[in-house]
Amino acid sequence: MSDIQSRTDGFSSKLMEILDHVEYRRVETGEDMEEVARIRYKAYKMADILTLKGTTLIDDVDFDPQAYVFGVYYDERLISTVRMHHVTPDHRVSLTRDTFPKEIDAFLDAGLSLIDPVRFAADIDVMREMPAIPYLTLRIAIMAAAYFDADRVLQLVSPQHAAFYRRVFYAQTIVPPQENCGKYNIDLTLMATNTRETGRKLLTRFPFFISQPSERRMMFSRDAETRYPPLTILPTARYVPAGTLGVELPM
Repeated sequence: MSDIQSRTDGFSSKLMEILDHVEYRRVETGEDMEEVARIRYKAYKMADILTLKGTTLIDDVDFDPQAYVFGVYYDERLISTVRMHHVTPDHRVSLTRDTFPKEIDAFLDAGLSLIDPVRFAADIDVMREMPAIPYLTLRIAIMAAAYFDADRVLQLVSPQHAAFYRRVFYAQTIVPPQENCGKYNIDLTLMATNTRETGRKLLTRFPFFISQPSERRMMFSRDAETRYPPLTILPTARYVPAGTLGVELPM
């Protein structure tokens, strides 16, 4: 076994142990959104990402029918949050599209479907102690891609974070770093993971991203039986049989 493979295996084992303490909660109501909104506001204000008003950060599109807001809890403490948009040719609600409409419309006009993870925010104090938070949170994007059979996962990020997405998610640069990106106070670059090309490679390399169909269904289903999501959703990566990916390709 190479040193690189050994380090990767050790890292994955550590993340799997952390997942044992994690639960996800899908946020559906304005009242439940308040705690999520406070974490957003604190994180975005400290990083000066947006010009903020008030003391919380809630968007109208938090309640879009193809938007899914999640809280990530560690030992019952909210540590991070993210919102997933399922963007399709006939439903183009996406914060990333607001920033780079030409590039996103090119994907959609070609008939592709997209997962757009936005409003990622983490508790600043916990983030210092637990650098694994981005992996725990963006695991949701991998599940969304699998559940909706999406062609791309988007990453609208600052240039300083581009290397992380390239290394972990095999993301490719769609738009190089740009200044003056609409309402944002920071430079941004647009990246995207081609799930058709990297699904098996990603899940094999990082098995903590794997999930069972039951977990994905609880995370994203809005059918009559799951009108109200479960209070908590526990990660299932540990329970997928060894040697399988828990999902058919591409993701």
